[in-house]
Amino acid sequence: MAKITPLRDGKTPQKKVGAPPPRNVSQAISVAKDSNPLSHTHTTMEQALDKGLKAALAKFTAGLSPIALASAYSDWAMHLASAPGKRLELLEKAGKKTWRLANHATHCVGNPDTSDTCITPLPQDRRFKDESWQKWPFNLMYQSFLLNQQWWHNATTGVEGVTQQHENVVEFASRQLLDVFSPSNFAMTNPEVLKQTAQEGGMNLYHGWQNFIEDLSRASAGKRPVGSEDFEVGRNMATTLGKVVYRNDLMELIQYEPTTEKVHPEPILIVPAWIMKYYILDLSEQNSLVRYLTAQGFTVFIVSWKNPNADDRDLGMDDYVSLGVMDALEAVDAIGGGHKVHAVGYCLGGTLMSIAAAAMARDGDARLKSLTLLATQIDFTEAGELMLFIDESQLTFLEDLMWDQGYLDTTQMAGAFELLRSNDLIWSRVVHDYLMGERTPMNDLMAWNADATRMPYRMHSEYLRQLFLNNDLAEGRYLVDGKPIAISDIRVPVFLVGTERDHVAPWESVYKFNLLSDTDVTFVLTSGGHNAGIVSEPGHPHRHYRVREKAKDDSYIDPGRWIHETSSVDGSWWPVLSGWVAERSGEKVTPPALGAKAKGYAPLCDAPGTFVFQE
Repeated sequence: MAKITPLRDGKTPQKKVGAPPPRNVSQAISVAKDSNPLSHTHTTMEQALDKGLKAALAKFTAGLSPIALASAYSDWAMHLASAPGKRLELLEKAGKKTWRLANHATHCVGNPDTSDTCITPLPQDRRFKDESWQKWPFNLMYQSFLLNQQWWHNATTGVEGVTQQHENVVEFASRQLLDVFSPSNFAMTNPEVLKQTAQEGGMNLYHGWQNFIEDLSRASAGKRPVGSEDFEVGRNMATTLGKVVYRNDLMELIQYEPTTEKVHPEPILIVPAWIMKYYILDLSEQNSLVRYLTAQGFTVFIVSWKNPNADDRDLGMDDYVSLGVMDALEAVDAIGGGHKVHAVGYCLGGTLMSIAAAAMARDGDARLKSLTLLATQIDFTEAGELMLFIDESQLTFLEDLMWDQGYLDTTQMAGAFELLRSNDLIWSRVVHDYLMGERTPMNDLMAWNADATRMPYRMHSEYLRQLFLNNDLAEGRYLVDGKPIAISDIRVPVFLVGTERDHVAPWESVYKFNLLSDTDVTFVLTSGGHNAGIVSEPGHPHRHYRVREKAKDDSYIDPGRWIHETSSVDGSWWPVLSGWVAERSGEKVTPPALGAKAKGYAPLCDAPGTFVFQE
């Protein structure tokens, strides 16, 4: 990776030892086009024909490869066909389930109001929680559905010879298909909908139809969901006072005003994921992590990423490290008076911050005081159900789509995430909004989630291939400045946060940082999911967490033993983070000024800046 320093008025770019001459982002893209095999420059007419055809197909399949799906089902079907024992086992299971259902039906006929069941839904399945599902004939309907779903799980798993990736894909795809036909999704087979229809004389269905038409028209016009207009950046979200003190072609750096008379001398630099707008960490006044940290006496900086378009197709991971993390760190270093920095990374931003920290440790750059990683993966071998979309066939298909567009669109990313939680994000909404005729109240987190960003072609391809598919970072093959880096080189203390119900970065995967590191690690496991678990302000109801420190010389504890031995504490984990950072900071001093004009970092505009408003 080449060191890239953007042009800056009134400041001479500083050249790092051992780094090639600096260049700006336009030069970086020009070089990338000439040297990157992903660029249009290296595409022949024949390759363009193939890529264009697959890109056109991908727009109809939401970026999912039909060839990858067909390969998975072919692998499963052929191995099942050659396994008469497995088929006999499935036949036996089908007979037993049919007998159980027949006995249950007979029992229900004589006891129509019985609450007895022959199969219990999984803990996370809330579709049949209402008491009305225990009455005839709805109890028989949902019990039959669950037995059928269980049988298909048995049929799609445990077939000898099928690769683990193909088994996971087939099981997932079959589950998604079955969920379409859940009795909860249809008005005539959902007792809750029938009750609502009787009470309202069918007006719920009329209102539901209006909701559907409104949502469809908004989606067609590229508008955000209903209710999101009540949440506006700069008005009631991202309102913490501050200034943009630096801007290049990829990011803006925001410095927040101090809210205490004295602050710790070491500033905090937050690097969010570029798949999201930064203000998830500065939502409303009551749940802003930025506002909370400033109130605890810290000087806080945060990176606000540009929303890339087709012109940014050749920006790569190296540019995000250099133009994003390293340039931000240089500005924080200048404004903060040379004090060491507490670095914080969230999701992909944490992965990026880890890459930068490992490269800095390798090169003897000692500007970091600590490293905090929120819902961040380093080892991607157990990255949850997102791995269903990561194999050579799927990545090639996705790359051809991005090759045509120059980026991965927000709707294409959102579709993949919604599939991972289809019951919560798709079918529950169909029932609530379209059958019950009610609107799910919008909140700030939902409004933020609808304000997604795009992903540049080259960067996203490199990210998926090098990190997800090849696991280069965890296995010591990831290159920065042409030389490999190792996470074990990071010696600053690490504060690591995982969330219990994370579908994007499962906490067990986040926890694997302990296997790769050679430093003190404090691991926190908090309630909630990938976003809600991080936005967990003090006073938030029904929150809990577990925390445990591991010194670099301590023996490794596996995740199962860790959660068994670590007690749960009610409340928010934010005070734990604040206290941990404060313990590793100096005595409080007078806050630094906003920006440093004499050093080329004059304030440019008020927070939240300009990049956050890019569509």
